[in-house]
Amino acid sequence: MNGTIWIGDYVANTLGIGVHTDPTGSLFDARDLIGMALRRNPKRAHLLVSSVLGKHIPTDPGLLIAAGELLGALVARALAPEPDTCSTAAIDDAALAAIAAELGAALRTTTDASGAERIARARELLEPLRRDHPEVATLGYAETATGLGALVAGAIGSYYIHSTRHSGNGTPAFGAFEEEHSHATSHRLLPTDPRPLAQSPTLVLVDDELSTGTTIINTIRELHAIAPRPYYVVAALVDMRTADDRARFERIATELGTRIRVVALARGRVALPDDVLETARQLLDTLPPAGNPHQRPAGAIELIELNAADGSRTIPGNRHGSNRTLPADNRVPAAGSALNDALGGLPADDVVVLGTEEFLHFPLLVADWLNTRGPAAGSVRFSSTTRSPIVAMDRADYAINSALDFTSHDDTVDGPGPRFAYNVSGACGPRTIILMPEPGTDPEKLTGPGSVTEALAGAAERVIVALFPAPEPPPATPPAAEPLRGPAFGSYAASDVGWLLKDLGTLELEAPTARRERDIQSGAAHYCESLPVEYEPTPTYLGLFEQSLTRSAQRVAHAVGVISEIAMAKRDGVPVLVSLARAGTPVGVLMKRWIARNHGIDVPHYTMSVIRGKGLDHNALRYLAATYDPARILFVDGWTGKGAVTQTLVSSLAAFSHDGPGSFNPELAVLADPGHCASIFGSRDDYLVPSACLNSTVSGLVSRTVLNEEWIGEHDFHGGKFYAGLRDADRSTRFIDAVAAHFPEVRETARATAREQLSEPPALTFSGLRAVEAIGTEYGIGNINLIKPGVGETTRVLLRRVPWKVLVNPNALRELGHVLLLAEQRGVEILEVPRLPYSCVGLIRPLTGTATEEA
Repeated sequence: MNGTIWIGDYVANTLGIGVHTDPTGSLFDARDLIGMALRRNPKRAHLLVSSVLGKHIPTDPGLLIAAGELLGALVARALAPEPDTCSTAAIDDAALAAIAAELGAALRTTTDASGAERIARARELLEPLRRDHPEVATLGYAETATGLGALVAGAIGSYYIHSTRHSGNGTPAFGAFEEEHSHATSHRLLPTDPRPLAQSPTLVLVDDELSTGTTIINTIRELHAIAPRPYYVVAALVDMRTADDRARFERIATELGTRIRVVALARGRVALPDDVLETARQLLDTLPPAGNPHQRPAGAIELIELNAADGSRTIPGNRHGSNRTLPADNRVPAAGSALNDALGGLPADDVVVLGTEEFLHFPLLVADWLNTRGPAAGSVRFSSTTRSPIVAMDRADYAINSALDFTSHDDTVDGPGPRFAYNVSGACGPRTIILMPEPGTDPEKLTGPGSVTEALAGAAERVIVALFPAPEPPPATPPAAEPLRGPAFGSYAASDVGWLLKDLGTLELEAPTARRERDIQSGAAHYCESLPVEYEPTPTYLGLFEQSLTRSAQRVAHAVGVISEIAMAKRDGVPVLVSLARAGTPVGVLMKRWIARNHGIDVPHYTMSVIRGKGLDHNALRYLAATYDPARILFVDGWTGKGAVTQTLVSSLAAFSHDGPGSFNPELAVLADPGHCASIFGSRDDYLVPSACLNSTVSGLVSRTVLNEEWIGEHDFHGGKFYAGLRDADRSTRFIDAVAAHFPEVRETARATAREQLSEPPALTFSGLRAVEAIGTEYGIGNINLIKPGVGETTRVLLRRVPWKVLVNPNALRELGHVLLLAEQRGVEILEVPRLPYSCVGLIRPLTGTATEEA
């Protein structure tokens, strides 16, 4: 506060609003950082007006920079592994308090020189508190906090992007969220490269003030659904949430399985009377209509093009994301030097640099440069235009003393609507205003009747417009396909899995089994170009499925727990599950449930295509690499046979390249690994996983995957079909629920088994492959792709191929009821083979010609 008059007293006294500071959580008295004004908004009667933000009140640019970097220091402390540590790298309370004392004194001083010295001292004290957190992403909110967010990101050395209300000119949005109380509510995120935003384990959200925190909650919900992360830090100059609002943050953190920490320079609360909106409405009705005060004759308007032939003065922005929040080259001093030349000799207190809406950070840096150099040094303040309609009153106890209104020069946002500039006109207005519109602004839109320059010229003797060239547009990239989700695709809930597939539901891709087998073995077609006929299981067969489910659900639950606990350990608690369609999909859904129930974390889960002889779907890999750190990905399948999937993972990932950080790990997690070829497994026994008994009716009613050039384009995911007509026979949710019901009783044993496997990593011997080669020799089968070892693979042979024989281990007969029934129905010979290394092995009937590879 300046003296005894607070620039919020009028609103507080008239509307009965109380503003209180919590001294235990504050570096400042909240009223030192904010005033209040009336707003013409039916949703909220008042506006907290920051005295340090430089948005509505022209502010010493050094003061704003110091306040932003002090907030960044609080964020850096929240990011430390042990925030309360006393190590030399820690940011302690004494250092923060000393900086706050200097800035607090600068806010209260009536002597400009003294205030400038205080600000300079605070900035010196801030220098050693800078940190480097390249793994963190910081998001600033449009329009008010775009500059503040950049200051915080610069202080912690992080990636930075600000939300925008611009359309993006074709740039695909990473996410969008709503700010309900705002005059303009919709925000978008338009990163040119979404990976830094998507892959960061911590996201810092920066706003100027927290009133209810609803915008923050909307943001976290939206972004957590896209890329869940374990930690969010929320930073604001003032945090004025109520106890109920704070409780909402705790509830959303618990719901999403994450942590949310809030830091602020001042913490307190705003107490509002129940009738505040009606009282404000009545008050507003008594006030005269707003109008532009023309205190002086119209001043001169000068347009200066700050553009070098080599493009060196193209201005960086953060709308599309940037790892450089503080330009280190000559663009700030080059712009400042050119403006210094234009200013010439000026008396003190005569210059306001005016940013425009979202374009705040660079104009702020230029204003700070001007304030420390040249003829206007010490007399430059910083402010910005805004879209918020605020009532102006020329009173010492009110935050907004004057208002200018004009038509927007930027119609790419929401049309040529009204815009405003506050506290730059009237008796205390500056002689010179330097307007810095967005780079690339058409000069013709800045002049003429109703324009911003006409309004400013009526308030100042000189208006200098600094025109910068348009930045180069973001590189064009093909639009990324979005995952399919239920209920539009598949019978799983939308939250269970995202299908990285192209919907081929309208196509007739099924072919008779005999014809498919002939084409596959002759090489006339690859198995992935068509689909087997999807049959509805008979009541008898469904009965066998239910028997096997009852018998083995607990065993499957234990295996799910083992691989889930290993996944959490090997992916640092933030795994992204990517199941291999389609046998892996139920396993991924179960792992997601285990982790949610036992760790309180909602991990992402997708399913993607892998095709033997073709590899993994590279477009799906590109989607994953653009959305997450590839090191977080864990591939999931149901079981192993010969090791073909493991080998495909290794070779396909080695062939895949992308230009982002991190690389995919070819580790595979499976429930059963009788082939000894998976590094993460629940068991190495060859037992029946009940989901192997059925096709789509236990895998979300989705077909196996299709790669057919006739239907799959260059940028498409591999294809799949949703068999909605089989809903009555669907057992997908039944399987998940039956297994998950056993999670509590197997939790401790699963964790113990996981610890054993982590302490003594198992060897990958591929013993199953050698066993298959021996069977091929014994039965005269030259192509081992016609030999399908294990219960799961044998079941696939009987359901989808032309089976020849089934080899069974006599000791496993009691668990193979469904195999025996299928063999009987198809007239397939059963051969008992003592000491068979698998429970059973399916042999495909060799036909004439050379068999192609088949998964």
